[in-house]
Amino acid sequence: MLEIKPGAPINDTALAAELGVGRTPVREALKRLEVDHLVVSYPRRGTFATAVDITELADVSEIREQLEPLAARRAARDASPAMRAQLRETADTIESLTEPLDQRELMRYDITVHRLIYAAAGNPHLTDALIRYDNLATRIWCLVLDKVSSVAGHVQEHADLLRAIADGDSEAAGRMALEHVTSFEATIRKAL
Repeated sequence: MLEIKPGAPINDTALAAELGVGRTPVREALKRLEVDHLVVSYPRRGTFATAVDITELADVSEIREQLEPLAARRAARDASPAMRAQLRETADTIESLTEPLDQRELMRYDITVHRLIYAAAGNPHLTDALIRYDNLATRIWCLVLDKVSSVAGHVQEHADLLRAIADGDSEAAGRMALEHVTSFEATIRKAL
C-alpha cells in the first residue's frame, strides 16, 4: 500500500524492534519480499522498497487476466459451506459501505476480497502466485490513487463476484473476475 515509500531504505534492526521480533525473522521476511519484487537488497548499501514501475502494468495484468478467473471458477466450484457463508457476509459488508470512504481503506477491502477468493479456491500454489501479482497491482493502484476519482466502484464490483462464487456459478465468477482485472488496467491507464 506504499506505506513504505518506493526507494525508501528499510532498516532491519529498527523494523525488528518495532515488530518486537529478532533480526533473523525480519531478514527472512525481507528475502521473501525480494523474491516478490517488493524490496531490493544491495551488498553494503542495504535493503530498499522497490520502485513502482508502471511499465509492468501490462505484464502484471496479462498474468492476472489468466489466474484471477481461474481462482474465481475454482472457488465457485470448491468452496466449503463455511467459506461460502463468509463470501456472502463479505459481499453484504461491501454493499453496506457508504461514501465518502477513505481510498486506502477501500484498497484494504480490495485486498481482503482477493485473499478470500484465493483461499476459497483451495490451491496454495495458485494462491502464492496470485498474492505476488495482486501485491504488485495494489502498489500500482496506490501510486495513482490520488488521481482516480474513487475506487469505490472498483471495490463494489466485488459484491456480485463474491455472490457468484458463493452461489457456485463458476462461469459467471470467472467472467466477472476477468472484467474486474481488465477494468483495473483501464482505470490505471486513464489515470496516467
